[in-house]
Amino acid sequence: MLDYPTLKILWWLLVGVLLVGFAIMDGHDMGVGTLLPFVGKTDDERRVAINTVGPHWDGNQVWFITGGGAIFAAWPLVYATAFSGFYWAMLAVLWALFFRPVGFDYRSKIQSPAWRRTWDWGLFIGGFVPPVIFGVAFGNLLQGVPFHFTDMLMPVYTGSFWGLLNPFALLVGVVSSAMITMHGGVYLAHRTEGAIQQRAIRGAVGAALVLVLGFVAAGLWLRWGGIEGYVISPASTFDPAGLPDPLAKAVTRSADAWWANYGRQPMIWLLPALGVGGALLAALLVRGGRTLAAFVASSLAIVGVIGTAGAAMFPFVMPSSTMPNASLTIWDSVSSHLTLGVMFWATAIFMPLIIFYTGWAYRVMRGKVTVEHIRANDHAAY
Repeated sequence: MLDYPTLKILWWLLVGVLLVGFAIMDGHDMGVGTLLPFVGKTDDERRVAINTVGPHWDGNQVWFITGGGAIFAAWPLVYATAFSGFYWAMLAVLWALFFRPVGFDYRSKIQSPAWRRTWDWGLFIGGFVPPVIFGVAFGNLLQGVPFHFTDMLMPVYTGSFWGLLNPFALLVGVVSSAMITMHGGVYLAHRTEGAIQQRAIRGAVGAALVLVLGFVAAGLWLRWGGIEGYVISPASTFDPAGLPDPLAKAVTRSADAWWANYGRQPMIWLLPALGVGGALLAALLVRGGRTLAAFVASSLAIVGVIGTAGAAMFPFVMPSSTMPNASLTIWDSVSSHLTLGVMFWATAIFMPLIIFYTGWAYRVMRGKVTVEHIRANDHAAY
């Protein structure tokens, strides 16, 4: 079995892969939902947009469920602390996601314009709200979350829901929403044609520009806007190979702490470059009609944006603004050696199977979705 410190790092990478997988796979579904009321001017056009993701959206939820399960099993302290501190925010995500299954299944059951418009906006909420809240959560992680531990290692959150909605976190929420909207627009352009495709291209290009501007602005704000990062003090005596104990280290804060990893490992500057370059390349490619290549570029932009935040925070997972020494890291918030080892081999077996099946499903159901197709399959299509 792999040694404990190696497994801790591997699970940090695997959780990152699951987050990126969720953003790429379920993200383009949500992006289509965000654009739905704007790219479809008629009922048939909106049905075209819905049916581009209709065969896959529920399968893509696997990434969301697996990501939450992985955090629960690999980082139990992070799961307990985050889901108690972000309780109302997570409920808002779930409430928004409720619109998706019922929206897809019931929208076209009744020939009523009012009924269908209502579910169109419900699908918009289900696509727009979760990325914004996830971005806001990341923005708060970068600033530090107000929590501490009792002597019995019980997490105590001292913030409020409204406190999460601070200016920097809202900016990160805009970045997250723009990233997902760009991705959905590129996918929609790949699966449609004519007027719907042109509107999707305009949406994707606009979202890509917002993403780049917001991403750069957030980085500058993080460096020179007075937001302090976290660093484990060299005086700490905790053992990365030891049993998890989040109170066994000393943590200090400084203005340039989130940039320290970039100074030590210049290669990771490729991540923010990928975030900016991938978004701009996706915009250029989709405007030129190379939609599949644009989707790949958009996916790489997602890798760059999420990877930038992860690399900056490493090894921190959930810093504490009220008790820095209680900040959760990959070293002291994980499950046992045996648990991480069993989960690693299970993931090594089943994740390739999921990727293979997903690729096969997309290959089988590839091709353009048109108004003519919807009319010819009126009772079978969403």
